[in-house]
Amino acid sequence: MIEPSSRVSRDRACAQLAASAVAFSFGVAPQEVVAPTRSSREAAFARQVAMYLAHIAFGLPLTRVAHAFGRDRSTAAYACHRIEDERDDHAFDTCLEQLEACLRAAPWPEGAGEGSR
Repeated sequence: MIEPSSRVSRDRACAQLAASAVAFSFGVAPQEVVAPTRSSREAAFARQVAMYLAHIAFGLPLTRVAHAFGRDRSTAAYACHRIEDERDDHAFDTCLEQLEACLRAAPWPEGAGEGSR
């Protein structure tokens, strides 16, 4: 079984990786994506995408996604629903598929293989 403190650290690392990938793709500063405040509309949307990807690509439950981003579970749930609704746009969906594939392909740190997600 994984220690809670190491799980929290790993969840935060997953959130940071998702946030960095989204920031790069969306042209938003990475620190804005994980900022505790709402910031700009673009940063808020990028944060929602990063939360969605942390949930989908890394299989994190919404509660853990929320904690990793310093948000409420309801905020993470709203983000995932909103992004899922946006996937009707073909170009956006393609972008998300590529980001998801990139995140899934990232190697896990030693001792933290896929089975320990």
